[in-house]
Amino acid sequence: MRASLLDYTQKELVELIKPKFRVKQIYGWLYHNYADNYDDMKNIPKALKEELAEKYLVNPMKIIKKEESSDGTIKYLLELQDGKTVEAVWLKMKDAKYDAKGEVIQEARYTICVSTQVGCKVGCTFCLTAKGGFTRDLTAGEIVAQVVNLKRDNNHKHNRMINIVYMGMGEPLDNLDNLAKAIEIFKEDEGLCIGGKRQTVSTSGLSNKIDQLGAMDLGVHIAISLHAVDDELRTELIPMNKAHNINSIIEAVKRFPIDTRKRVMFEYLVIKDKNDDIGSAKKLVKLLTDIKAKVNLIYFNPYPGTPYNRPEVKDMINFQEYLVNHGLLCTIRDSKGIDISAACGQLKEQENNK
Repeated sequence: MRASLLDYTQKELVELIKPKFRVKQIYGWLYHNYADNYDDMKNIPKALKEELAEKYLVNPMKIIKKEESSDGTIKYLLELQDGKTVEAVWLKMKDAKYDAKGEVIQEARYTICVSTQVGCKVGCTFCLTAKGGFTRDLTAGEIVAQVVNLKRDNNHKHNRMINIVYMGMGEPLDNLDNLAKAIEIFKEDEGLCIGGKRQTVSTSGLSNKIDQLGAMDLGVHIAISLHAVDDELRTELIPMNKAHNINSIIEAVKRFPIDTRKRVMFEYLVIKDKNDDIGSAKKLVKLLTDIKAKVNLIYFNPYPGTPYNRPEVKDMINFQEYLVNHGLLCTIRDSKGIDISAACGQLKEQENNK
């Protein structure tokens, strides 16, 4: 596979492209104008574009399918150079606000959910991505390109606020080097300028890699996909728990450097008759006693063939109320895109089964 210009930081491109001032121009085309090819770069000399085109792609992927929900969520299927596909999601978090004259006083807020691998090694039994097994890691440029492609497709200006969550296909910490580089590229002042505070890495709990990410001090938030409060159930849901049990994850989280004003997010996928009872809520309170935590309860999103079921609304509310009444900040995540192929890996699976 050929490298993409999106694989490189601005500092690295300075070493590859001469004269130096052309790098700033090219960076502007990539991240401010979302250039899709060299022809888009109007002020770059033809000879330089031809030279670069021999070595580097501009865009290493293309959108081949998308589904839009009534709530504004858009699920994308993106094809890579080798024909493999990954998913990314455009999530509308807050609607725009208008004054009496109809002028925008606050822009709509969006989050992009990106993938870090083709497939996944973790093998969570509730996740459709796991059915396809693991194929390969994404490059830093392929991670970055998801955001560039989605911003372009939604006419989202480069300087408008966007949040990134590494919560799509794959385990982000299993591709730590490329993840870290993508985080740095997103943070570039002359690029998309997406600070660490607006990037969240979600992990199923590779405790040793949580420590490695913390040592990099990238300023990102971390979210832990916990989903269970005892090792027996968690090992059923996430077989990797045998190597990285709940205690090792909690201890790694306590060592992770976080902004003192922020909380560590714990994602808790609620599955009917598995982990939706008050007994589990009690154990969760005890487990997170010494952590400045926020719990995000997530409705399990059923898909064809899954043995698990969506919990009852009343059980979700009772679970939340117990946590809140015992001092834990807790929200129930709105189910986004429930009228489309919203489960992670579902759009890819449908395409593969055609």
